[in-house]
Amino acid sequence: MQVLMLGTGAADGWPNPFCTCASCGALRRAGETRGQTSALVDGTLLLDCGPEAPRAAARAGVRLDGVRHLLVTHAHPDHLGAAALLWRRWAGARAPLDVVGPPDVLESCAHWLGPDDLVRLLPAEPGAELTLGGYHVRALPATHETPTMLYDVRGPDGTRLLYATDTGPLPAATLDAATGAAYDLVLLEETFGDVTDHGTGHLDLTTFPAAVAALRRVGAVTDRTDLVAVHLGHHNPPTAELSRRLAAWGARVVVDGTVLEAGAAPATSRSATEPHRTLVLGGARSGKSVEAERLLAAEPCVTYVATARDRADDGEWADRVAAHRDRRPDGWRTLETLDVAGALRAAEGAVLVDCLSLWLADALERDDHAERVDELVAAWRGTAARVVAVSNEVGSGVVPATASGRRFRDELGRLNARVAAASDDVLLMVAGRAVRL
Repeated sequence: MQVLMLGTGAADGWPNPFCTCASCGALRRAGETRGQTSALVDGTLLLDCGPEAPRAAARAGVRLDGVRHLLVTHAHPDHLGAAALLWRRWAGARAPLDVVGPPDVLESCAHWLGPDDLVRLLPAEPGAELTLGGYHVRALPATHETPTMLYDVRGPDGTRLLYATDTGPLPAATLDAATGAAYDLVLLEETFGDVTDHGTGHLDLTTFPAAVAALRRVGAVTDRTDLVAVHLGHHNPPTAELSRRLAAWGARVVVDGTVLEAGAAPATSRSATEPHRTLVLGGARSGKSVEAERLLAAEPCVTYVATARDRADDGEWADRVAAHRDRRPDGWRTLETLDVAGALRAAEGAVLVDCLSLWLADALERDDHAERVDELVAAWRGTAARVVAVSNEVGSGVVPATASGRRFRDELGRLNARVAAASDDVLLMVAGRAVRL
């Protein structure tokens, strides 16, 4: 299947023409405009048709007279611009057209049809299966404020597409239906970016990777799936930073007008079968732990190796540890241990180590600390897993006043350098922003 992205933006597009935020400003300066999300498959099947979609096709130099099937997810106005049916009649279109959607979508479309229009209105509910031309279509449930369907489309060439907008966290019934699907292309909404308290049936940069992890667990998304984030709004960071975050999850963004080939090799480089080591450095409250957790948020299986000791007499420390625990996704396994090397050697799935500085503080109290460091570095270098480790960057401050403080600073600097030398990626966190070293 060949898929033309007529639009990749949210209801108000991106940038929002009335907005003065930094995100909208960055897109304006870059000359980047995203219209309401819509996709044209093989020139014959249209996924959503908001009011901007026909004009987007015109700007792309594409005609819509070959469209024979229109799948509408729901009746919100950015997904259904039913006036296009009238424009189609004005153009003298005489070819048949199937319109599929929830009942309220078809009710809205009926008002724009003439008595002689060869348009079939096909109501569908989640679970429905239809054959439209050479396409097999399944309607899947969504989590949204109004009756909404996601679409699983198998093309005449056997390739398979999941069109998943609009939705919040994917319902269990959708995951069940997608089990083993191994989609070639997934268009998954990611509307709200860093805003997580929106309270809507949409995904953000916290729930999007959770949805990806769920799809991976059931075999719907694989390393061969081209995973593209759509329905993007201005609560997201500018495109460069958004692309960096999505890449860690095996996802990407594309500009309006991009042609995607379902079944082609995905443009992202994530592989579940290849080891990958990332060291995340930063000072206090730099965002290093949040970034490390974010990097693995779309993994189907994660072991969180916590190296912090319990301090029964320190309430503030206990609160810090509790906050870390509460922030971890429900499906993550926590392993509280100082045997980091053993955890790396036994890794199944992804591993997050937080943090090396606390681990070193314990190791330095032992006579065999040098051997322990060697063992950890060897396990890091030889791991077969996708691993992320957090460590403090302590070399930029004042020289510690005590000999023990100077020793810890020096030893941690050496450990960080050795782990970095054996890493595929090293990130330095500054004020919540990641700098690749």
